[in-house]
Amino acid sequence: MKRLFITLTLATAISMPVLAEGATATIHVNQGKEKIHKEIYGQFAEHLGSCIYGGLWVGENSPIPNIKGYRKDVFDALKALQIPVLRWPGGCFADEYHWMDGIGPKENRPKMQNNNWGGTIEDNSFGTHEFLNLCEMLECEPYISGNVGSGTVEELAKWVEYMTSDGDTPMAKLRRQNGRDKAWKVKFLGVGNESWGCGGEMRPEYYADLYRRYAVYCRNYDGNKLYKIASGASDYDWNWTKVLMDNVGHRMNGLSLHYYTVTGWSGSKGSATKFNNDDYYWTIGKCLEIEDVIKRHSKIMDEKDPKKHIGLLVDEWGTWWDEEPGTVRGHLYQQNSMRDAFVAALSFNVFHRHTDRVRMANIAQVVNVLQSMILTDQKGTGHMVLTPTYHIFEMYKGFQESTYLPMDIRVDSIKVRGDKRSPERQVPVLSTSAAKQKDGSIIISLANIDLDKAQEIEIALNGANAKTVSGRILTCKSITDCNTFEQPNSVAPKDFKDAKLKKDVLRVKIPAKSVVVLNVI
Repeated sequence: MKRLFITLTLATAISMPVLAEGATATIHVNQGKEKIHKEIYGQFAEHLGSCIYGGLWVGENSPIPNIKGYRKDVFDALKALQIPVLRWPGGCFADEYHWMDGIGPKENRPKMQNNNWGGTIEDNSFGTHEFLNLCEMLECEPYISGNVGSGTVEELAKWVEYMTSDGDTPMAKLRRQNGRDKAWKVKFLGVGNESWGCGGEMRPEYYADLYRRYAVYCRNYDGNKLYKIASGASDYDWNWTKVLMDNVGHRMNGLSLHYYTVTGWSGSKGSATKFNNDDYYWTIGKCLEIEDVIKRHSKIMDEKDPKKHIGLLVDEWGTWWDEEPGTVRGHLYQQNSMRDAFVAALSFNVFHRHTDRVRMANIAQVVNVLQSMILTDQKGTGHMVLTPTYHIFEMYKGFQESTYLPMDIRVDSIKVRGDKRSPERQVPVLSTSAAKQKDGSIIISLANIDLDKAQEIEIALNGANAKTVSGRILTCKSITDCNTFEQPNSVAPKDFKDAKLKKDVLRVKIPAKSVVVLNVI
């Protein structure tokens, strides 16, 4: 890795005064305009492996402590995280899910085979009522992914009516027969998922016409207004975005984008916990490439939507490694190390910079699958552990609904190994973000990706009248460290004391392989 110095301007047309040699930054406290949408901290729950069954849901008769069938320790952890939105039932599963199989008395619900994920037989005991009631209990917005691949317009239209109609309609009557009198509020509706792939292998021109048809018949009932989301591109498919902007345009409220930090889609993806330093730095570079992907899709969207009315929703993102040895093939159960925590922190810092277009992001996935918040014991012992990624989400909570603050920063950078698309990548050693919270305090994130060297930075708070600073740090002894059922707190936040404030200038020393979040009042 070759080191050099770069200057980043994380805002438009703002010059940066150099304060001193070394890493320096200026935060323009009174120039913030864009709100960081809380939905950027969204979650994703698919019928995949033990995300639903054994993760979110154990049933009312389980010996594992539960609240009306929802696993209590998982529920409490998600409640503490203040998740703003939860996407369900997929993923690829969504386009084989027929919602009427998941309503009514549980003993009468038909079983189904999960053809996408390991051929598992599911009993449909977790369906529409269970999901929407969970969202109400968590006080988060539900995001429904509708079946376009194997479903019909009528099926999805009736599902919307079932969930949101309070009138004397057939589906509202059926909902009442099933025990729910008042309609739920459902804002986000995805019209299909990955329609270019597992959702039907469609051409963008065909999907665009199909979306227009579905959007007509998914109606607003009784004050419930749907935010309709078209199935968007996978990472570098610029043409998909162009065709949808040309042929769907403002008939959609949002357009999805999927981007995984993954080595490739065939063969081994590498271990979640056994990797070398070069693998780690590759991960950082690949993770940060999402910024270029967002920029290019946004530029295409700008041509038809210069006022940015249509949101870009990164509704699947995160790391994808090999399944843990000894777990069920196709269930995508993977461990979660400090490397994954960095992917979360750096991704959030990118999303914040593009909050004018990025309206939502949903990490894949919430429990037991891919880059999850929580792991539960697959042997049914009732053990649960919070992952390093969970701790990043918790530490970053203050960014939700805060005003993004432009920042100029001058930091060291390193060159890292890339891939076929980009053989070499250059990444800053420090990744940062800042925002003004509703109470006027300033939240600042500082992620030092260097595995060996602490970073010192001097930050001028331009326009502030700051008096105190406090903070927390997430770090580790080894970048491969993770939390296990035997050692659940190997990677956990601690108080951070190495930030000094004097006359609106912060001086911070960030240890190697650490993420620091500061609160300045």
